[in-house]
Amino acid sequence: MNQSIRGRNLTAAALALAATVALTACGAETEAASDARPAKATPAPVADPVVASFDGGLYVLDGDTLKLRKTVELSGFNRVNPAGDDEHVVVSTDSGFKIMDATRQTFTGVEFPGAKPGHVVRHAGRTTLFSDGTGKVTVFDPDALDGDRKPDSRTYTSAEPHHGVALELADGRLLSTLGTEEKRTGALVLDKDGREIDRAENCPGVHGEAAAEGEAIAVGCENGVLLYRDGKFTKVDAPDDYGRIGNQAGSDASPVLLGDYKTDKEAELERPTRVSLIDTEKAKLRLVDLGASYSFRSLGRGPEGEALVLGTDGVLRVLDPATGTVREKISAVAAWQEPLDWQQPRPALFVRAHTAYVSEPAKRALHAFDLRSGEKVASVTLPKSTNELSGTVAGH
Repeated sequence: MNQSIRGRNLTAAALALAATVALTACGAETEAASDARPAKATPAPVADPVVASFDGGLYVLDGDTLKLRKTVELSGFNRVNPAGDDEHVVVSTDSGFKIMDATRQTFTGVEFPGAKPGHVVRHAGRTTLFSDGTGKVTVFDPDALDGDRKPDSRTYTSAEPHHGVALELADGRLLSTLGTEEKRTGALVLDKDGREIDRAENCPGVHGEAAAEGEAIAVGCENGVLLYRDGKFTKVDAPDDYGRIGNQAGSDASPVLLGDYKTDKEAELERPTRVSLIDTEKAKLRLVDLGASYSFRSLGRGPEGEALVLGTDGVLRVLDPATGTVREKISAVAAWQEPLDWQQPRPALFVRAHTAYVSEPAKRALHAFDLRSGEKVASVTLPKSTNELSGTVAGH
């Protein structure tokens, strides 16, 4: 080989090798520098989180101190419900139900799509979702929520879409409402294999549900409530021709259900002062006048079955469900008035074990009260006014 050519080749090879070494060194330096940078911190888990919605997202707060742990951006009108375990909540969004790991303050990626996501019901260790726009019912085990893995589920589709509700009983029977977009009439029961075994269509305007001690299930009607207990339906009539019970709160510690009570069918927004107490064992209904109005976000139950109602006078009343007597009054928030639009913020009540959480949108505040002492144990002022209020519930 020509020496000059060979020399040039050796020189080129040497330069190439030098360049390779330089590039390798440079790359190693970059990687080392990258490794030296601190990794993005993962938020510390929140024990017993409380989740509150606001216009533009969700606040995740420490359930003990009410310290704001994270703000999660999410557009639209969003509703929040316990998922049924000690980590997750179900968020109803424009596109369907989304599962949020509230302890880690992030969405898991698990979603149950469906138009007009509605009621979320927890009962007998199962969680049931009802999509109003499709009439689809989805039932899953909340303990099977694990990261981004979607839990196995049981589904049922109503004959027609409607604003409904459903729940699965302990033995696998499924109770689901009957209706159309124009008219709702009652409920049916399916066995664990999906065969219809009973129905009742004497519950006009059926809305909402609650479960009492002994697995007595009630759905509200425009003229009372429809009970399902011991394998049969029983109608409990209201004392008025139009006596609507559309929102209920139940407890495994009491056979008596707490419900609202409205009598003005033509009202743009009725501001009732009476609540209903439904004895599921005797199939009887009692009305209690509180002396103050309340809203659909005002009803709750304590750990011993106490009936709780947050009035527009700012007082949280603790009622004995068996007698209807007010056992205690807790001054919770300033006096307020229910807005005409049901999606607009108003004080909301969320109860977990012995703690009652009460929001105060007018002051951008959230408070926690110990039901045993009646004392306020925590309070926080948030960047924006909150709307929905919920949290995790398992173990409580």
